[in-house]
Amino acid sequence: MKLSARLQLIADWLPAGCRFADIGSDHALLPVAAVRSGQAVFAVAGEVNDGPLEAARRQVAEAGETARISVRKGDGLAVIAPGEVDVITIAGMGGALISSILDAGQAKLAGVKRLVLQPNVGGEFVRRWLLEHDWYLAEEAILEEDGKIYEVLMAEAQPDAEVRNAELYRERQLAGGRVSLTRELLLMMGPRLTAAPNEVFFRKWESELRKLEGIRRSVASSTLEASRQKEAELTRLSEQLKEVLACLPKDKQ
Repeated sequence: MKLSARLQLIADWLPAGCRFADIGSDHALLPVAAVRSGQAVFAVAGEVNDGPLEAARRQVAEAGETARISVRKGDGLAVIAPGEVDVITIAGMGGALISSILDAGQAKLAGVKRLVLQPNVGGEFVRRWLLEHDWYLAEEAILEEDGKIYEVLMAEAQPDAEVRNAELYRERQLAGGRVSLTRELLLMMGPRLTAAPNEVFFRKWESELRKLEGIRRSVASSTLEASRQKEAELTRLSEQLKEVLACLPKDKQ
């Protein structure tokens, strides 16, 4: 089975021999590929919507993997029992939704050693949740596929996660100390992505700056006093992002 580059990266970050739950599994492509390759010994494909749920069941049955892949209907982590899996993957949703799924299912995270998360937007929500709940952000990647840019985050349960995270999100100085990568900017842009930016990273943030400018212009047209404050905030953020992008190394791929 040929996976998209996005799903293949998630599959590559599954520990060999794992038992994992793919939340919002859609057609169960990831679980089928993972058990067939031997990367996983067991998988749960969780879906809350009937259409994708039936598609997942068909895919698993056609692959002959009903013994190793359990397709279940349920909301978020409700599809698994505590201790049933050691890895959870959630891909193709907004970062705020991924965070809310993790938050609502915290009791199900006992025994889970790794989270592989792919927010379509709002990666900062996911990073913030991981940081606040002592999950160590071990890997980040950014890639472009079919004209869309994706971030993939891999977090691990580590006994010293708090100490590791403190170092990971420590404020960094760029360009001889003239520009600061603050904790808030690192949460927004990614501490590992900013440490080794590639062309896709720069394309993403150039696009984000254009969106910010559009929002700023829209806010500027309002006569409300609150809009003046919002406009000033957007201007400051745009200036910060431009300074950071100008100071990051452009030759790293």
